[in-house]
Amino acid sequence: MSGHSKWHNIQARKGKSDAARGKIFTKIGREIAVAVKTGGSDPNSNAKLRDIISKAKQNNMPNDNIERSIKKASGELAGVNYEAITYEGYGVGGSAVIVECLTDNKNRTAGDVRHAFDKHGGSLGSTNCVSYLFNRKGVVIVTDVKDIDTLMLDALDEGAIDVFEDEDSVQVITEPNKHSEMQEALEEKGYNVVSSDTELVPDTYVDLNEEQIGKFQRMVDALEDLDDVQEVYHNVNLPDEE
Repeated sequence: MSGHSKWHNIQARKGKSDAARGKIFTKIGREIAVAVKTGGSDPNSNAKLRDIISKAKQNNMPNDNIERSIKKASGELAGVNYEAITYEGYGVGGSAVIVECLTDNKNRTAGDVRHAFDKHGGSLGSTNCVSYLFNRKGVVIVTDVKDIDTLMLDALDEGAIDVFEDEDSVQVITEPNKHSEMQEALEEKGYNVVSSDTELVPDTYVDLNEEQIGKFQRMVDALEDLDDVQEVYHNVNLPDEE
């Protein structure tokens, strides 16, 4: 599956600097806070929290950071209440963009997101203006695959919807509530699972010219650098980042 992949974005951010890694930890900490508020602090009974803790460990987030985020959300430590809010809009070339945020100040977040769109040739749209182009699915990323055909058969046997090969990884697509089960099944078979999460996957992708791709990538980077932004989804075919 070409186009947007959170795993490639995470890889790129990891490689940039410790500050970028800190941003990943901050975003995951906010996800933990919301999961605890809605489902409790026990990962054994809170599947969403369990998934986020797994993602935190996949991103090498220290256990102390994870425990502190849980304690803050459960009231053991002073914390902040975050609200989930989603923005939709358009990038250059009519591309579709969805921005998921967790914020303690909606006015600040709305202004920051709008500025990022406007500065790079995009425009913020109304609710549901592009969401119909996407479907939420589970995405399990596997690396170091020696035999793609065997992985495909194993994944389909476990209920995968589809399997796509990227340059350095394989994406196993599942129903949105089945990605954790797929991760466990593939790990039991000896596969190296590096990421397991739900994503908004576009039905189709669009191609931009070289100039547009540069402008679009700068917009995505600006959005992802915002503290309140958790995820940026889009339907643009982007070249793989080194």
